[in-house]
Amino acid sequence: MDFSLEVIPLPVSDIDRARDFYRDKVGFHVDIDQEVMPGMRIVQLTPPGSGCSIALGDAIWEMARGPKPAPGSYQGLQLCVADIGAARAELVARGLDVSEPVRYAPDDGATFMYFTDPDGNGWAVQEYRRRATEPLHRVLADLAARER
Repeated sequence: MDFSLEVIPLPVSDIDRARDFYRDKVGFHVDIDQEVMPGMRIVQLTPPGSGCSIALGDAIWEMARGPKPAPGSYQGLQLCVADIGAARAELVARGLDVSEPVRYAPDDGATFMYFTDPDGNGWAVQEYRRRATEPLHRVLADLAARER
């Protein structure tokens, strides 16, 4: 049985403000923005090239077990890019306040930059240069084929 992580609910205080931020400043695609059942509006956004989306909506938390996370309480969400310089230039051009890249080691995958959404949810952008020639979906498909 395959289990794929495809949607992460994200706690925000203002759905419209968050949608606009992720769409306009970060460049996510708006997949869904509708009332999916009476009183339950869902906004789902996907980063370009990603198989995982974020979902915004107040009623999401009423359906989940456990405590409702506070807006801005998520930290360590991570995006991966093949070229962090080009990614930073694109994000800055969109008006996003994103840190300068920090190289923690010379290895591929050891360079990061950071930003937060209007509520304070924290994101990292990791440079993984290998993704330019080996997109994750292809790597995973090759691994799955070898296991069969």
